[in-house]
Amino acid sequence: MTGLRAGYALAMRWILLIVLLTGCTALPAASQVDRVPAGTLDAAAARTSLAALVVGAPGSLRGYERDCPGACVFGQPWFDADGDGCDQRSQVLARDLTDVERKPGRCGVQSGTLDDPYTGSRVSGVSKIQIDHVVPLAEMWRSGAAAWAPEQRVAAANDLRNLVATAGKVNQSKSDKTPDEWMPPNAGYACSYGRIYVTVKAAYALTVAPAERSALEKALATCG
Repeated sequence: MTGLRAGYALAMRWILLIVLLTGCTALPAASQVDRVPAGTLDAAAARTSLAALVVGAPGSLRGYERDCPGACVFGQPWFDADGDGCDQRSQVLARDLTDVERKPGRCGVQSGTLDDPYTGSRVSGVSKIQIDHVVPLAEMWRSGAAAWAPEQRVAAANDLRNLVATAGKVNQSKSDKTPDEWMPPNAGYACSYGRIYVTVKAAYALTVAPAERSALEKALATCG
């Protein structure tokens, strides 16, 4: 129990630091943000899928280029995947935020409030919010996407199951880190984060590194 209390205290300190850095408002301590995109595996299915993933060392990043315009290997960012006139960033903001106001005559979101699952804090202002690829695009490249056709990479980069709105500075601190290198500061979101991550890895038959798999097993072990 002492270890659990120490871990909880450390998580709370990280959340407080994020709040101070981002200017976000902390949610009540009892508030657990437990939100996952539609299509996310439940805990039992995620454990089964994780066990079935092929284990292998990460591949090379040779050829990986995300910046556009140019040779962007995952296509132009925030593609309108379903052709409804609303790009994926706007769709995620509308899905994850509350009190959403759209730009006049457009689907773009101009304001709203996010109960950030990664930090357990409340973020107001779209400019402070970014969209995280839970399985980073660089990690997709290293674990199988380098061999895909361009259209498959575009589809994966815009898959709503892999996209979560979070505070911008948190997203930047994560960068392209895998779960053995980075987990959400809100320890209460470990289960959900692991479920999302495994859902995407399994959906695209991506490989998993030994340390990455171990971290995901620990995350899923927190599921109730």
